[in-house]
Amino acid sequence: MKAPWNFARFLPLAGRLLARGRLPTLLFAVASKGAAQGNRLGKLKDDLRLLQALCLAYWRGEYRAISGKALVSVVAGLMYFLSPVDAIPDFIPVFGMLDDIAVLAWLMKTLDDELNAFRLWRNRQQPEKLAVVERLPDTLEQLQLQGPKKT
Repeated sequence: MKAPWNFARFLPLAGRLLARGRLPTLLFAVASKGAAQGNRLGKLKDDLRLLQALCLAYWRGEYRAISGKALVSVVAGLMYFLSPVDAIPDFIPVFGMLDDIAVLAWLMKTLDDELNAFRLWRNRQQPEKLAVVERLPDTLEQLQLQGPKKT
């Protein structure tokens, strides 16, 4: 399945974000926008939480069984979600979120095997461990102080 229009421009940006260690900044922004959208996101909210959990587990070095290409795609999808100026600007009432929803739905379908592997990994973890791995601290500084685990 072909990537949605305008998504490809986020791929090199996602690669640079990862290379510069800026994943925590992205995760905080996604959490903030997701909370601000409330129930308007529907099932997309669960998908965003899954992608955020995947990125947190990767950042902390707990889960590395994802291809580099898939991780860059996840980060690009989250960046697309955050961008106010994408195919349909977010400031346009009702329609502004449609392209974001379409891109994230495409991402979930395209990366289904990778995401299912992550779900299986999550199901094998102790709840106490997942609570630590997937917890987003109160501040970005706290997450950055924790730093990524070297593997």
